[in-house]
Amino acid sequence: MAVDPITVEVIHNYYLSAAREMERNLMRTAYTTIVYEIRDFGLGIYDKNFRMMAESPGLAVFTCGNDYGLHKSIEFIGIENLEPGDFILTSYPYWSSAHPMDVLAISPIFYQEELIGFTAIKQHWVDLGQKEAGYMLDSTDVFQEGLIMPAMKLYRGGVRNEEIVNLIRFNSRIPDRVIGDMNAQISACRTGERRVAEMAERFGLDTLLAAIEEILDHGERISRNRLAQLPKGSWVAEDFADDDGIHRDQMLKLKCTVTVTDDEFIVDWTGSHPRTYGPMNLPIGLTTGVSGLAFKGITTPDYPANSGHYRPLKVIAPAGTLVHALPPAPTFTLWAGLLMPEVIMKALSQGMAEHIPACSGGDIFSVMGLGIHPETGLHWLEANNEAVGFGAFEGNDGEDGIMHLSEPGCRNNPIEVMETKGPWIIENYGLRQDSGGPGEFRGGVGVTRTYRFLHHSHVLSIVKKTKSAPWGMHGGSDGEAGTVTIWPGTERERVNGALHEKDLQAEDVLINRSGGGGGWGNPLLRDPQQVLEDVRNGFVSARSAREDYGVAIHTADWTVDEAATAALRA
Repeated sequence: MAVDPITVEVIHNYYLSAAREMERNLMRTAYTTIVYEIRDFGLGIYDKNFRMMAESPGLAVFTCGNDYGLHKSIEFIGIENLEPGDFILTSYPYWSSAHPMDVLAISPIFYQEELIGFTAIKQHWVDLGQKEAGYMLDSTDVFQEGLIMPAMKLYRGGVRNEEIVNLIRFNSRIPDRVIGDMNAQISACRTGERRVAEMAERFGLDTLLAAIEEILDHGERISRNRLAQLPKGSWVAEDFADDDGIHRDQMLKLKCTVTVTDDEFIVDWTGSHPRTYGPMNLPIGLTTGVSGLAFKGITTPDYPANSGHYRPLKVIAPAGTLVHALPPAPTFTLWAGLLMPEVIMKALSQGMAEHIPACSGGDIFSVMGLGIHPETGLHWLEANNEAVGFGAFEGNDGEDGIMHLSEPGCRNNPIEVMETKGPWIIENYGLRQDSGGPGEFRGGVGVTRTYRFLHHSHVLSIVKKTKSAPWGMHGGSDGEAGTVTIWPGTERERVNGALHEKDLQAEDVLINRSGGGGGWGNPLLRDPQQVLEDVRNGFVSARSAREDYGVAIHTADWTVDEAATAALRA
């Protein structure tokens, strides 16, 4: 059936609008800041063949991973066993493509008793029976990581199963917030259901189904058009995550071979680290999703995503390794996945340098505080993901202090909210001077945030990019790796990355310093006036200006000493 282009575009934007409405519904009704402030979720609308039509990403890699989880969940239940009003939950990580606390919710969409699509939302639940409150840094199998729900019907034909609700309630330390977030997930999925059914009613089912094919084919065409413009070849790169949480002296290799042909963009993770003993293993859906994020960033970054865009992508990940977890491998700390887009870009930079930036700060530098609140006597748990510096690229400096490229739809947690919710204060928060790699184009700087605890608490830092520096490119210097310092200035001071301290006392301090981006090009070619502006703005110190850029600055009147600079650069 032929559908005129205007109708196709109207239907396409109707899908996009419905996904954004799902997002707004979710954020308005969620109970936890992890959802409504940080946006630790990914949601999408799919057709009956599990093809994504629209998304509204928070944590962008979730949405691509949902494709795999949706398919596996419906395969498990049986598509013939679905009926109007059903609602499905799964926390089985090898299907849901995350860890057990990132719960995938699915609702089938029916129109006149015919299945026409699905909505899906994956979001972080703050507590679901894992062996310790907060986040798992040292689990050794999936059974320590929380309540495992296979694909199971929370609603069957519109009737809620309260036994499943009670199972969830009694497996959480913070049941009111978990059930509240679950209800927000349900409400948002139902919103998407209604909007798609309204489309079928308004345009007719035949028109809707024909438009779906046009939308996906158009997504494929623009993706392949861009692919045809890329240089062809095969390039190899690798990087390392700090450790697996158990063996702290063993770094984890991520090796990637990227091959670009006329027809395919192949991302091959063969040669990466074997299965880890600690919880750094990645479900295949997540590996595919992260690879898809990098592919879309290099091909169709300006277009809202649908499954058509990813048709030229092929991902290879050997089963039973770090990049393709098999049961019962622990998967809770998914941080190796954050490095994956950077490794793909590092490989591509060897063949298309003009398109690729240097490495960013490389992590999301997450800090989580939790314990018993002294005023309420109830459990509290608040988290924050930190901004990083982005890598410089040909023609421009890296951005300063923005969210890591693995979570482009996410935000950090406002200071006012964090201090209201938990017994801590943020003593300072600002850009981290000299953390960006020097170059003709400077790497973006990371940030520094200091937490002072006001009551006995636990603290976790979830950071896995501190032992290797964010790389510079084409003569640019590396950025400064991030660090986490606990008890600074005391005899107990310790500087590291991931930690879980269970006995913090009032007035104990933690400083989180996120990484800066790598520089691009020879620093001695940077315009001295730009170096001067960087010093005036606090991005670069006068010492670094002299030692790294060969620029001498009179700080008394903020001028460049031309003669001294010429001598330094000579």
